[in-house]
Amino acid sequence: MGPFKLITVTKAEHPHDFPMPHMDYIEHTIDYRVPAEKAAALTAYDGSLTFDRTKGEMSARCDLEGHNILTLNLAHDIVRGKTDTKEARKSFGRIVVEDTMGKHPPYVEALQFDPPTKSTEFVDKPVIPGSPKRAAGMGTEAKKSGDAEVLAFVTMVNLNEVLAAAQAGTEKASPQVLEFAKKLHKEHGKGVQETLKLGQRIGVTPIETAAVTQLRIKGAEELGALVPLDGEPFGAAYIDAMIKGHTEVQDMIDNQLLKNAQSEAVKKHLAETRSHVAMHLDEARKLQGGMSR
Repeated sequence: MGPFKLITVTKAEHPHDFPMPHMDYIEHTIDYRVPAEKAAALTAYDGSLTFDRTKGEMSARCDLEGHNILTLNLAHDIVRGKTDTKEARKSFGRIVVEDTMGKHPPYVEALQFDPPTKSTEFVDKPVIPGSPKRAAGMGTEAKKSGDAEVLAFVTMVNLNEVLAAAQAGTEKASPQVLEFAKKLHKEHGKGVQETLKLGQRIGVTPIETAAVTQLRIKGAEELGALVPLDGEPFGAAYIDAMIKGHTEVQDMIDNQLLKNAQSEAVKKHLAETRSHVAMHLDEARKLQGGMSR
């Protein structure tokens, strides 16, 4: 692997005419933070150069490892201001010709820079008012209030249900299941907004601790198990998941969140949330009882 984070070879070949006609099928990825102001220049330089600013990665896709190395080297030059898009494209063609003639140009032989060893991820910033903050990097501020984690848990519970309901809305399930999913989507979505607004009202920013992140991951894994299903199997599995999930949320509120909540406003919000969860659980159980197994 050397300096590369990932090397991907695919059976699918993509026609590419820069710098002359060939087929792209091998991709090399490195850790690299692309500045936003350089995104347009890199895109114009080579359509087979891709980057993910959130993950902090840059990839080159071509027909030879050396040509991918060349792509990345010139991309780095563009980012550093050593060259521009027009000149980089000219250089690419010239260097490929040299390589074809067996001259072994350095830009094809190896990366002329060291990919970053520190994190290159760019998580960006929330724009939705009252959004949770990640505990990582907040120091002692993350421990100031039990209410902050409680509000983050309630937000995550609602978001997990919104995502599951949104997926259900795209499936060919029964009208009853689709109607139930539509209701959950609307009511849990409202729950997200009410939780964020409560935090703003009482001056508490929800803090996503490691435990809250684990709840996010758990929700994603459970949703991932539902996605491959369709029709009646999806409907049955979705209702089963809603029963299991809402039961777990009730237990979380009773045995964890209510004990950790500090303000009366948050405790009241938890009681209201539990009431909605209980109603959803009853409806899910009724739907389950009416399904043929």
